[in-house]
Amino acid sequence: MLALTGTPVVLLTYSNLLRQSLAGAVHALGTRGPLGPRHDRPPLARRVVRSHAARQRRRLVRLGSPLRPVAADPTSATGPTLVVDEGQDLPPEFYLLARMPGARTSVFADECQRLTDTNSTLDEIARNLGRCTRRDLAGNHRNTEQIAAFAAHFHTGAGTPALPGRQGPPPRLHRFHERGAADLLILLAETRPEKSIGVIAASTHTQFSLLGSIHNRAPRLKPQLYTSQSKAARTANSTSAVPAS
Repeated sequence: MLALTGTPVVLLTYSNLLRQSLAGAVHALGTRGPLGPRHDRPPLARRVVRSHAARQRRRLVRLGSPLRPVAADPTSATGPTLVVDEGQDLPPEFYLLARMPGARTSVFADECQRLTDTNSTLDEIARNLGRCTRRDLAGNHRNTEQIAAFAAHFHTGAGTPALPGRQGPPPRLHRFHERGAADLLILLAETRPEKSIGVIAASTHTQFSLLGSIHNRAPRLKPQLYTSQSKAARTANSTSAVPAS
């Protein structure tokens, strides 16, 4: 939407895999100008954020001035616009740094979805941004009651969210050796040929091992493998019916 108004837009992604996934969607928008996903290296970005925020805090302490006066006016119609998705996974120092250029900032965050050790709570985000308007979206709009009840066992954050009303089949939890995982994936792919199956692995080694097992035992399925380091999908054949990501 920003690009369609003629605003220069730069889209930064957490991983190269996400950049690849968004590239097609960005192209389909048909926008003009420098709108395109770019992969940023998270460790480097975190170091830069911490370094700049630490220097700014030291400078403000020396000057004896509080942080509040440098907060951006959210009603201002000038200056850059910063939109942050999955804001809970950025460190609190990032939001101190975001205030420096006086950007109009919108943050979408859910502290129950934190994935990194350098995360922020909703209170930390609001406090470090300074003067801002906070709007809470209540309810579970993501999944079914059965999945939400299972996920509640791993819940983090304040309070326990209410279960959604939408119904579905109960989730299944399996524990088996890697060969058993390949057996299950092959069975699911053959019994549900109209579906795509995504697999999230803990390591690249596991990805390649599982890819090899499926390809050797069911090459007709043509599995694919994606990693954040690669520039394109790695396939055991030319096309894919069962992507393993």
